[in-house]
Amino acid sequence: MTTESETPKTPKPPRVDSTLSKGLSILENLAGSASGKGVTELSIELGLTKSNTFRLLQTLTTLGYTKHLEDKTYGATLKTWQIGRASVENLNLREIAASELAYLSQETGETVYLAVRENLSVVYIDKIESQKPIRSWNTVGGMAPLHCVGTGKAILAADYNTLRDQVAMSLTQHTERTITTLEALDADVAETRKRGFAYDTGEFRERILSFGGAITLPSGEAVGALGISLPDVNLTDNGAEKLGGLVYHSAQSVSRKLSKA
Repeated sequence: MTTESETPKTPKPPRVDSTLSKGLSILENLAGSASGKGVTELSIELGLTKSNTFRLLQTLTTLGYTKHLEDKTYGATLKTWQIGRASVENLNLREIAASELAYLSQETGETVYLAVRENLSVVYIDKIESQKPIRSWNTVGGMAPLHCVGTGKAILAADYNTLRDQVAMSLTQHTERTITTLEALDADVAETRKRGFAYDTGEFRERILSFGGAITLPSGEAVGALGISLPDVNLTDNGAEKLGGLVYHSAQSVSRKLSKA
């Protein structure tokens, strides 16, 4: 018979340092913003006092993670980006995704990419060129807005609860097909989640299509995406479903490998 004194106690959750937590929330907010933010704006968004926000910003600026901009606002520096990039490198994402990238290249014959998010854009960190006479192109290190291309839209759909408000202020138009309203973006993200893959119908470059599948951690957070890009003249009947399915399953395979890394 177990007495009250013998009843196992529920372990207490680990203590979280409030100052560090608040500082990181400021840094995450600025890193995800397309423009600088002032002390008042940050304090309201994060539920902090203005004095506390200002003090934390001074610390982050001294350490090189944020900078005071000419318009009196604050923005994240490249130091934040460098740490995030190093984290991606430590995941060995290129190595883990290499076999799936090669598979997509072999199956489609089109240009295939591995991309990661940088603020409200994607940056391509690996690729295999198409050998077809008519093909799309982009360089390793090239960038594109999240809301315009397959890899970016796949990452956006995976992390939409976090990124929605930020992206809503940055719906820049690049072609007649670019999504430029929040209502249209909501619908597109819903469709992406339903299909399992993102589809860019020529929203960044005229007549260049792309498909993307998000690479996620077990938590569901996206750490990157696989993509297929091609000129619209190369798309065959029922080709969208085929290419979308291929990139979705390849991205899922990389995600499973990551969970075991």
